[in-house]
Amino acid sequence: MSYSDLVNEDIKKAMLAREKDKLEAIRAIKAAFIVARADKGAGSVLEEAEEMKIIQKLVKQRKDSASIYQEQNRPELAQKELLEAEVIEKYLPAQMTEKEIEAVVKRIITDSGASGMKDMGKVMGLATKELAGKADGKVISGMVKQLLA
Repeated sequence: MSYSDLVNEDIKKAMLAREKDKLEAIRAIKAAFIVARADKGAGSVLEEAEEMKIIQKLVKQRKDSASIYQEQNRPELAQKELLEAEVIEKYLPAQMTEKEIEAVVKRIITDSGASGMKDMGKVMGLATKELAGKADGKVISGMVKQLLA
C-alpha cells in the first residue's frame, strides 16, 4: 500500500473518530502530495521515495516552527506544531540510533577511502542516500564531521 493510499485511509478513520488535530496533520500530507503531483504534470504518480521525502520535509517544517514559537514564548502554538509533527512522523520508517548511524558512516568512510574533511561531500552524499528516511540529516552530518576530523 502506497503512502497516498495509507493517508487516504487514515483521513477516513480520523474523520469517523472526530480527531480534529490528527485530521489536520494528515490532510497536510495529502495536500503536499497533491501539490507535488501537480508540479510533475497531469496524471503523474509519486514514487515511494518522493513521498517519503515530502513527509520528512513536513516533519522538519513542523519542528522548526515549534522551536520558533518556543523562542517567541508561544507555547500553545509550539504544542500544536509538535503534535502535528508527531502524527506525521508515524508515516516514516523507524529512525536509526546513533550507534547504528555511526556504524553505517564508518563503513561508508572505509569503502570510499575517505581520509579527511576534504572528502566530507563524497561521504555525505553516500550516507544521505543510504540513510534516507532512516536518520535526520543533521545527525548524519554531525557524525560524518566527527569521524572525519
